[in-house]
Amino acid sequence: MIKVRSTEEVELMRESGRLVAGALDLAGRLIEPGVTTGRIDGEIEDYIRSNGATPEFKGFSGYPAATCVSVNEQVVHGIPGDRVLVSGDIVGIDVGVRKEGYVGDGARTFAVGDVSEGALKLMRATSLALDAGLAVVSVGVHLSDVSHAIQRVAEDAGFSIVRELAGHGVGTELHEPPEIPNYGPPGRGPVLEEGMTLAIEPMVNAGTAEVKTLEDGWTVVTADGSLSAHFEHSVAVTSNGADVLTVMTG
Repeated sequence: MIKVRSTEEVELMRESGRLVAGALDLAGRLIEPGVTTGRIDGEIEDYIRSNGATPEFKGFSGYPAATCVSVNEQVVHGIPGDRVLVSGDIVGIDVGVRKEGYVGDGARTFAVGDVSEGALKLMRATSLALDAGLAVVSVGVHLSDVSHAIQRVAEDAGFSIVRELAGHGVGTELHEPPEIPNYGPPGRGPVLEEGMTLAIEPMVNAGTAEVKTLEDGWTVVTADGSLSAHFEHSVAVTSNGADVLTVMTG
């Protein structure tokens, strides 16, 4: 069952979402050639805890870090560590924050130094695919209308949608119903209601849509080694559209 949140619950999620946005802004300031993925993770964890919250990912099903830091062909769930970023990399940062019992979840992909035009095009298309999905969110639309809008933008730009991974409901748990694929025909699935809270997150590959998981049990990579990008927002459904919660406010 898809949970419907009260106005008070949405406001609690907004505070968690604000910290997600702040953490991603911090990542953007940190990311440059020569920085390690572990440093990014450590500084984001410090930021989250200094604001009276906890990193939702740390310990989730045994995940060892506060953030997922996914570089180049890594689609999602890259484990931060000693890897040094170099100019030309692209890096997806995925952050979850829990505060007062409610979760915010968001992601952005960043360029490191000077990146190729192809990489920039991939990042732009993935961000625009997220925007297209968000633009559809409203009371009374089918969930698959969101999925279809995302797929159309990504594929029209010449890229592939990852099909093994999806967005999800979010609230008091990181992953709640419904699953939100980033592809599919319109007009199907649940009808959105006021107060539903969703994490919408296209994952888009430059090459094949196929992915595989590395031996660490977490890191998902493109099967052909091509670049991948990832953007995500947590939102509340309203009659006026998507109320994006993972943004800085005030």
